[in-house]
Amino acid sequence: MPEHLRALVVVLILSGLVLATVRPSFAALLGAATVQRWRNAWLGLTLLAFLAPNFWIFAVLSSLWLLASLRREIDVIAGFYLLVLFAVPPATIQVPGLGLINYLIELNYPRLLSLVLLLPATLLLRQQKNRWRLGATWPDKCLLAYVLLRAVLEFRATNATNALRGCFYLLLDVWLPYYVVSRSVRSMDAFKAALSGMVLAGLLLAAMGMLEYLKSWKLYGAMVGNLGLNWGLGGYLGRGGNLRASASVGHSIAYGYVLLVCWGLYFFLREQISRPWMRKLGNLLLFGGLVASLSRGPWIGATTCLLVFLATGPKALVKIAGAVAAGAISIPMLMMFPAGQKMVDLLPFIGTIETENIDYRTRLLDNALVVIQRNLWFGSESYMNTPEMQSMIQGEGIIDIVNTYVGIALDYGMVGLALFLSVLLGNAWAVWQCQKRWPTGSPEKLLGRALLASMVGAMVTIFTVSSISLVPTVYWCLAGLCLAYTQTFRSRA
Repeated sequence: MPEHLRALVVVLILSGLVLATVRPSFAALLGAATVQRWRNAWLGLTLLAFLAPNFWIFAVLSSLWLLASLRREIDVIAGFYLLVLFAVPPATIQVPGLGLINYLIELNYPRLLSLVLLLPATLLLRQQKNRWRLGATWPDKCLLAYVLLRAVLEFRATNATNALRGCFYLLLDVWLPYYVVSRSVRSMDAFKAALSGMVLAGLLLAAMGMLEYLKSWKLYGAMVGNLGLNWGLGGYLGRGGNLRASASVGHSIAYGYVLLVCWGLYFFLREQISRPWMRKLGNLLLFGGLVASLSRGPWIGATTCLLVFLATGPKALVKIAGAVAAGAISIPMLMMFPAGQKMVDLLPFIGTIETENIDYRTRLLDNALVVIQRNLWFGSESYMNTPEMQSMIQGEGIIDIVNTYVGIALDYGMVGLALFLSVLLGNAWAVWQCQKRWPTGSPEKLLGRALLASMVGAMVTIFTVSSISLVPTVYWCLAGLCLAYTQTFRSRA
């Protein structure tokens, strides 16, 4: 049996087990009919992706399915999108230019979702009443300015075709996810649906990641090759003698980043689940997936996420002290066992495995600051050719900009970085201010704490990874959720 078919059997079995286990809890939140549709969507898209002989057949069939689902899912479109976003890897293929140009665009699964799901959803949402207009909030204005700046800078030192292509990517990759998520969520039930979609995807990814770690087998690699896609991130990466899991996300750091965001959102969702064993199972799955990524950046982000959540709740100092004490005590206890010692060696700052990666990130920051100063305001398209950046070439012959903030500053200067931070920090600050108005124990305050913790954890993590795979899609969707929260609950507090 071909490898991609063997992987399909495993993915379907794992997905079926997870979906069957969590179905009663999520049905109480969303309704049995919605959970059944979402289950069918995940399994159906998975089957299409593994069985289609090429990407184009998959694209046509999945587009028809998604378009047929749009009317039924429009009230929970954010949750539906955040679920199916992770069903298929974000590998790319070039759309042929029919002889006029080399190719039209580079298409991948997230961009296909933007075209066939988010764009029609945008048109439907604009027809509904009481939606705040485009640019009505400061985060909107900052994002518009950021997109406009990037669109203008696309025309530097390149032809018009490439520049227009880059502008089209901005629409698909940045604006549509942010707009649809921020405008479609306007009630507590809608927030429960949106977070349920993301967390349910995280539980599925966590189960697959743990199996990848245990079996040293990447489940989605053969499927990507069978579809004829280009997946530069899909190779086998190891650390400490074990495979670093990535599931459908494609890279272990991006995979860990997705799971830490899901874990932060689960802080809210678990309180809506009545069964104590299900709450614990969700925590164990997400934590196990994070461990299976063997990625220190997401581990630091997850720790930050937990501390922020505790700091904004009751008895903050006592709980933070307890968490810190538990962490400090667990390290020497782990070191008493061979497996525990191996885990300690993987930890950031105190571990001994692959410390050269931390040294590389330090050198990257030092060299990049020199290059940024030369093109301080708007960056440069040729920064890779500078002596400082050339000295960062690794054994694979590449310069890996493993820092989203550094990458934006190099490309678009301090103006671009300031606008980018204004969107993320501005939304985080607004959530912080809004959740303080709600009494302790209220669902609205708990939701704000979870969103704030997830956003801060994500912002810490992208200091250690560039905007690859689904990393930017997730932080733009998080920004949209934060904006929806402040617009929905600030006036009601």
